[in-house]
Amino acid sequence: MLNNLFPNLDMQDLYTATYETFYMTIIALAGTFILGILLGLLLYLTMKGGIWQNKFLNLIVAAIVNVFRAIPFIILILLLFPFTDFLIGTIRGPNAALPALIIGAAPFYGRLVEIALKEVDKGVVEAAKSMGAKTHTIIFRVLLPESMPALISGLTVTAIALIGYTAMAGVIGAGGLGNYAYFFGFQRREFDVVFVCTVLIIIIVFIFQFIGDFISNKLDKR
Repeated sequence: MLNNLFPNLDMQDLYTATYETFYMTIIALAGTFILGILLGLLLYLTMKGGIWQNKFLNLIVAAIVNVFRAIPFIILILLLFPFTDFLIGTIRGPNAALPALIIGAAPFYGRLVEIALKEVDKGVVEAAKSMGAKTHTIIFRVLLPESMPALISGLTVTAIALIGYTAMAGVIGAGGLGNYAYFFGFQRREFDVVFVCTVLIIIIVFIFQFIGDFISNKLDKR
């Protein structure tokens, strides 16, 4: 049936491309979560009135975040080729896309983390301070738990952006559905392949959105 509808589709290649898209998205999302939390915490803690108030450090971190957010992802991949080659040993394949995916998405998520932390009731933070809580206690017992629903929502938005990034990375040989759609569909003018890849990417977006919304709603105490 599928062969009749999509005569140019190779199911094994499609399965491999789908797996690579999931692989790149999940691994990059894990790295983005860790790095984004660190960036967001630094931005929040060093801001005016923050626990580690430090105007200079805040400006440096904010500048780094803003610069990497401003660079179009396809250009960022090209800029990171030497770093990727040094780190991974190649500039092709799903693993080679991971540094650019994480570096491209983490600053975006870092800003969302900062916004989520700013929404935490300052009274709760002040109460923890008045009881003599140390900074790490405030971070792990107050700030992160209280902001977790917003953090998960932000991570969901970031995951969807990452899926788009993987498609762009595929155009320059990173693998995944973007790679399959471009090299085996568009360049060969086999648009049934492009169509199926597009539908699969949309389905993957819906999967991540559903999971993210479900977890966020479960964590929301309101």
